[in-house]
Amino acid sequence: MAKRRRTVGSVKSELITKSREAALAAIRAFNDPQVSFKSETFIVLMVIAWTYLLHAYYRSKRIEYRYFRQGNKRRRFVRTKHGSFKYWELERCLNESRSPIDKDAANNLRFLIGLRHEIEHQMTRSLDSWLSGRYQACALNYNYYLKKLFGKRQGLDDMLSFSIQFVEFSEEQIGGARPEASIPQRLRAYIAEFDGKLTHEEYNSERFSYRMLFKRKLVNRPGQADRVVEFIDPNSELAKTIDKEYWVKKDVERKKYRAKDVVAAVKEAGFENFNIFGSHLAMWRAEDAKNPAKGFGVDVQGTWYWYQSWVDRAIELCEAAGATYR
Repeated sequence: MAKRRRTVGSVKSELITKSREAALAAIRAFNDPQVSFKSETFIVLMVIAWTYLLHAYYRSKRIEYRYFRQGNKRRRFVRTKHGSFKYWELERCLNESRSPIDKDAANNLRFLIGLRHEIEHQMTRSLDSWLSGRYQACALNYNYYLKKLFGKRQGLDDMLSFSIQFVEFSEEQIGGARPEASIPQRLRAYIAEFDGKLTHEEYNSERFSYRMLFKRKLVNRPGQADRVVEFIDPNSELAKTIDKEYWVKKDVERKKYRAKDVVAAVKEAGFENFNIFGSHLAMWRAEDAKNPAKGFGVDVQGTWYWYQSWVDRAIELCEAAGATYR
């Protein structure tokens, strides 16, 4: 008897089940205190979860998500050396013009895909805390699209509560070296390069990275609740002040300057003899300032742009040079 062909609905249902299982495994692994390679495990499993999710979506829309070559009359599907169909990987799913995923959520996934390529052959535990906002965004985005595309009953809301990780909360840790200090240089270069290509709005989107600001608050009246996390109204004056005073100080505006803009800013600071082809060129070469790991700027499609941190550094070097540039 011929094998009965599976229906679109049955394949979609199977893909959704596998997708949810992969996502749940990723979340459990990241929240397991006995797992020491959280980032690696989380990224691999969430990439699988998102891939199955998009395969299920394309299947439901009857969009072909297998690789093929178009012949004169029929498609010729690309197969593995063992004869299996080659299905789209996650990045190809995101590149599809009919992808349902918004730009910021796609940026988050593309970042994690690139990070996976960088860390697959080495372990670095500091990434677990340093990039946790991006992992949180990935999980929340997944749950959002799981419900949006396939119904609220598929959601993982009960599994996505905030997990308290006991890292960077002690006085010694707060005052000591930051976790990024132990991140290999090539990983920091990758992160700086990826982030530098994003606009301010893309970088600060909660779909790209889910960030929360903590401020230690000591309860001084009996009967007050001791909450580790306190939420405030995003439209309140406090929220507006935090956004203005904290994020700007942390230099996440990501404003980009051309070389002539840097020179103009330095001249405005009082160094009239500072010029673009002599002074500035010699300065950034001496400082190796175009090394992506230093975070002074970024190459965008063959054109180099400087960040505010380099403008500040250039002014600092001019001041140290005495009357040379005045």
